[in-house]
Amino acid sequence: MQERALVVGSGIAGMAAAIGLRQAGWTPVIVERAPERRRGGYFVGLMPEGRQAAVDLGVDGHLHTRNPPDGGKAWSLTRRGDREPGVGFLHQPGDPAAVLRGDIEAALWQGISGDGTAGGRVDVRFATGPVAIDDTGGEVQVLLEDAGTGAQYCEGFDLVVGADGLRSGVRRMVFGPHEDYMTTWNAMICAFQLQEQVPSFAAADSIISARAGRAVWVFGLADRAPTVLLTYRTDDVAGQFTGSPIQRLRTVFSGMDDPAVRHALDAVEQAPEFLFDSVHQVRMPRWSNGRVVLLGDAAWCPNLYSGMGATSALLGGAELGRALRENPDELEAALAAWESRLRPFIRKHQRIARLKQQMFVPSSRPAEALRSVVLRLAIKARNRRRAKARSGTSLEIEPA
Repeated sequence: MQERALVVGSGIAGMAAAIGLRQAGWTPVIVERAPERRRGGYFVGLMPEGRQAAVDLGVDGHLHTRNPPDGGKAWSLTRRGDREPGVGFLHQPGDPAAVLRGDIEAALWQGISGDGTAGGRVDVRFATGPVAIDDTGGEVQVLLEDAGTGAQYCEGFDLVVGADGLRSGVRRMVFGPHEDYMTTWNAMICAFQLQEQVPSFAAADSIISARAGRAVWVFGLADRAPTVLLTYRTDDVAGQFTGSPIQRLRTVFSGMDDPAVRHALDAVEQAPEFLFDSVHQVRMPRWSNGRVVLLGDAAWCPNLYSGMGATSALLGGAELGRALRENPDELEAALAAWESRLRPFIRKHQRIARLKQQMFVPSSRPAEALRSVVLRLAIKARNRRRAKARSGTSLEIEPA
């Protein structure tokens, strides 16, 4: 009999895991608390490991990317609001692919619908989630609830995959309370889709206005209005959730009177939806417990500053499938191999995220000044590489 797996969560990590499981010969079932599939979302930079994982999962042909030519122009705004050449997210090593979260999810949806990879359509149950998980050793008994009717029913699976995000219900039920694993970074983020670019900038430009303790990033895209990230540091994370998020943002960013900040604060009031949340990482000594395994943000959340959330979610699903294929009928060995292969990559990028946070939102005026020096050096190095590349190209085509 074919082994069955319950995947909790229909985001990037969940759908990637479902495809990986199906490639390994399992029958995945996805449950999702939301009543329907989410679309849209904010900017994601997909790194080479994530793009390779999309290939391994068989969904790369469905993935729509939005990179401006040559990575687009990036501008850094001074304290007076003047623009200087900057280094955008897409200019970092690895040449990230610019996508929206929804672009990745749309590609994965093609994969689980039977149109992308072999194996037929995956059973997806919306408005459904687990309320109790009992690993009996031989199988996992899961009490599922229909969020619409409140009806509950029990079903058995050979494996449960918790891919239900930062505040994972599966993690809480099986591994323990959130505070045991979520590290606090004393920072907040607000991300949303702009309806139009910041006035006086080109449509695909990226714009950075970063000051000590607060910053606005506008991420330019090739064929859609940019998305924006507002982020700031705070010693009172709990207090940030009292009152209106929009008013909170206006208070935090008061005094930053430049075009990007003004446009972002006006635009968030008109945005149909936005993400406003605290920043965390998830640190766990082990990602599996018996026949229950966590994946993506539920297991390791590298956080937004790392720029590796979508990449690691895709990689986690692809590698899970690989480990199961290489260890058929040996679930414990498969999960151990999967984790040992993936953990060094995750640990590395969780550590780097602290440095990247300083680039996103410097912690102090000295850090802000140092950041400016580093970026100027990076711009000079990039210009030298481009000049060398142009010189090399001209030499190659010069007739003998």
